[in-house]
Amino acid sequence: MKFKRTFHVFVDNFSIIYKQLLFRLIVTLIAGVISALCIYPFIRELINSNQLNELLEGATGFIQNLLNGDVTQLGQFSQKVQDAYADFIALLETKLTQFILSLLLLVLVHAVSKWFTGIANYATAALINDRMALRAKQPFLGTMISTLKESTVYNAIYVPLSVLYDLAVGVAIFFLLFFLLSSVIPFLISVFLFVLIILVSVVIKMTFTSDWLPALIRGKKGQLGAFKYTFVQKGKKPMNVASNFTVLVLIIFAVNSAALFLTFGTGLLITIPSSYVILICFEFVNYYDREGVKYFLDDNTIVCTAKEQPTSRESFFRGE
Repeated sequence: MKFKRTFHVFVDNFSIIYKQLLFRLIVTLIAGVISALCIYPFIRELINSNQLNELLEGATGFIQNLLNGDVTQLGQFSQKVQDAYADFIALLETKLTQFILSLLLLVLVHAVSKWFTGIANYATAALINDRMALRAKQPFLGTMISTLKESTVYNAIYVPLSVLYDLAVGVAIFFLLFFLLSSVIPFLISVFLFVLIILVSVVIKMTFTSDWLPALIRGKKGQLGAFKYTFVQKGKKPMNVASNFTVLVLIIFAVNSAALFLTFGTGLLITIPSSYVILICFEFVNYYDREGVKYFLDDNTIVCTAKEQPTSRESFFRGE
C-alpha cells in the first residue's frame, strides 16, 4: 500500500524532477571540473598504464561474450580479468601516496557537492510536504532560499555522517572486490555478491534515516529531535520500511541501467533526479502513515490512516 501511495505522490510532484535536474547538472558540472583538475595527473598515469588497459580489455571481452551467448570463452576472460586486476592493484601500491592525496581531494569535492545537492533535496522535501498536507504549490528556488538556514544545519550534520558511511562501505566493497576477483568463486556469482552488498548498504542507510527529513519539515522537530526520532523504533516497523526501500532501490537500479544502455545515457537525465524524488516521496508517505496524519495523494484523494478516521455523522452532531 505504501508503495502504491508513493507512486501517486511521485506523479503528483513530477514537475519537481526538472528543477532537480537543472540544479544537479550545475552542481555536477562544477564538481566534475574541479575533480578532473585535482586528479588529472594521477589519472593520466593510470590511463596510460598497461595494467588498466588489460583490465578493461578483459572486462570488455567478458561482457561481449556474455551478451553474444558465447560461454565457451567466459572462463578465459574471467581469469584474464582477475590477473589484470591483481597487476592493477600492484601498480596502485607503487603510487600509494599520490593515490591517497587524490582520494582525499575527491572525498572533499564529493562532500561539498553532496552538501549542495542536499539543499536541493531539502527544498524538494518541503515542496512535497506542502502538496501532501495543503495542496500548496510553491516555487522551487523560493523554497530553497526560504529553507536555506534549516537545510544548511541539516546537511552540516547529515553530509559528514553520510560521507563517513559511504567511505566505510566503499572500503569494504574494495576489499570484497579484491577478494572475489582473487578467489575461485565464479565471476557471475562475484558480480551478484558485489551488487547485493551495495543494495544492502543502501537499504540499511535509508531505513535508519527515512524519518529524519519528514520529522524536521512535517513534524516541526528540532535538528536533535529529528535525529533522535529517526532512530526510534516505536511505530516505525523497520522491516516493512526496509522491504519497501529494497523494492524501490531495485527498481531504481533497473530503470537507471535500462536508461544507460537503451538510451545511450540520455535517459539518465530524467531517471537520476526521479530516483531522488521518489525516495523522498516514500519517506513522507511512510512518515504520514506512521504518525497517523491525513494527506493528499492528488486533488481528489485524501488518505485517512487508522489513527485518524473520518468523523461519523453521529460524532459530528455530538460535536466530537
